[in-house]
Amino acid sequence: MEVSPFIWAGFIVFVLAMLALDLGVFNRKAHAITMKEAGIWTAVWISLALVFNVVIYFWRGQTAALEFLTGYLIEKALSVDNLFVFALIFGMFAVPARFQHRVLFWGVLGALIMRAIFIGAGAALLDRFHWMIYVMGAFLIFTGIKLAVQKETEVHPDRNPLVRLFSKFFPVTPNYHGESFFVRLNGALVATPLFIVLLVVESTDVVFAVDSIPAIFAVTTDPFLVYTSNVFAILGLRSLYFLLAGALDKFYYLKPALAIILSFVGVKMLVSSLYKIPVGVSLGVIAGVLTVAIVGSLVRAKRLGDGGESSENVPEGAEA
Repeated sequence: MEVSPFIWAGFIVFVLAMLALDLGVFNRKAHAITMKEAGIWTAVWISLALVFNVVIYFWRGQTAALEFLTGYLIEKALSVDNLFVFALIFGMFAVPARFQHRVLFWGVLGALIMRAIFIGAGAALLDRFHWMIYVMGAFLIFTGIKLAVQKETEVHPDRNPLVRLFSKFFPVTPNYHGESFFVRLNGALVATPLFIVLLVVESTDVVFAVDSIPAIFAVTTDPFLVYTSNVFAILGLRSLYFLLAGALDKFYYLKPALAIILSFVGVKMLVSSLYKIPVGVSLGVIAGVLTVAIVGSLVRAKRLGDGGESSENVPEGAEA
């Protein structure tokens, strides 16, 4: 179903207005985000996504609503994996807690733009070359297997090609200068370490997008549903980070769950010509896997207690 350009424009204006309200009103002054504040914003973003899902239901019907909800759930689950990387990046660069929200805000804004480009390219490829769905499916299965056997996530900013390229042509100060990305020193414009952190966050999101975009195309090829479900999942990422930062090491079974979800979605794409797995079944499988992973993680965390084996592994700088 073709979506009117006015609806696209209206959705984009809504997103920009919410972001302006977030940074320009509620977070105008740099401060450490409290768990209460993060919890409220997390509830707001999830509620907005569910309200939008109701709008989709009455506008496009049950199938479209299920596709949006399934896509949103996939993107939300995969985005949680981003949080571990954010914690590592902030700890590695010793980013003060009061500046982390600013980095994530602009990181999210950049992610929204990059996702739009990726989704547009993916939709065009699938429309012109149907066999690309099998390539995406195989890639997702490979990614799922890789995620299952991967020991831990590592971040090496010094190896990041974007950071290395930028540092060659632009001077960077050794110290933070408040929440500024750029400052003038001795009349010259120089970047601060906070901008380098932003570059690392943006470049890692490209890697995550390579996994998540094909996954949602297994649910629907409607660009509007793909993009809107992505947007709502990403918009709530910052508040979710500050809400869960201190407990990220307690998600013991998240990676196995994501590995199963990616592999399932990959198989769904590979068999799409022989049998189209109903979107309701996909939603049930994904929700079921996540529920088992979350409940299992909570049970294990309770059994291990505060002195559990993972308490030493909280990345430095992850506290909000």
